[in-house]
Amino acid sequence: MAFQRPPQTERSGTGNAPRRGRLRLLWPAAAVGLGLVLIHQSLGTAPVTSPRQAGRPTAAAPRATGTARPVQPAPSTSAEADDGALPRSAPERISIPEISVDAPFTKLSLDTTGHLSPPPADDTNLVGWFQDGASPGERGASIVAGHVDTTTGPAVFAGLESLSTGDSVDITREDGIVAHFEVDAVDTFSKAKFPDDEVYADTPTPELRLITCGGNFNRTSQDYESNVVVFAHLDSSSPS
Repeated sequence: MAFQRPPQTERSGTGNAPRRGRLRLLWPAAAVGLGLVLIHQSLGTAPVTSPRQAGRPTAAAPRATGTARPVQPAPSTSAEADDGALPRSAPERISIPEISVDAPFTKLSLDTTGHLSPPPADDTNLVGWFQDGASPGERGASIVAGHVDTTTGPAVFAGLESLSTGDSVDITREDGIVAHFEVDAVDTFSKAKFPDDEVYADTPTPELRLITCGGNFNRTSQDYESNVVVFAHLDSSSPS
């Protein structure tokens, strides 16, 4: 797989849902300074027959130098008292009824070069969670990545960009709690102008980022040219 570090430029996205006005704080300075990278040909491999033009994305992923360190949730404040934040617990399964997604999780980590390893490409119904970031339901932005397709056909996040504001994403956690998220926006970003701080910035309340490949398929590079990113916030939680 090939990796590219997106330049720190203005966002180049087209959203099919209004952007939320919620404050997005930057990660701690040490984490921000490490930068972020995009995963190419890992969340959307070349189709078996012909390149696909409809957008679904490769995931952007945190990069670090040296040992990866988890992003610590922001300290609680009175404004966060009623945000429904949950204690840390790894996710086990994701359900998105609107696009018929029902899939298990695998944990994703940084490799020896400091890049996020993608989910296995031979499993079309599997999503990955960046385990050194916030867990779903915890304060902060939880990062979940999935393939749009593989050499065998469509994969788990093939329909991700069709989600709309108000759609539901349910994540069952190891502690038996289901975190219910509500979609706020769906954007397609050019990989060349990927807005790292907007997608990966730490948040004072529990949020979720779903990422996959999208945009045009480049025959020369055998890769998608964009990323699809779903922004969502924790709406409620319940026992599984």
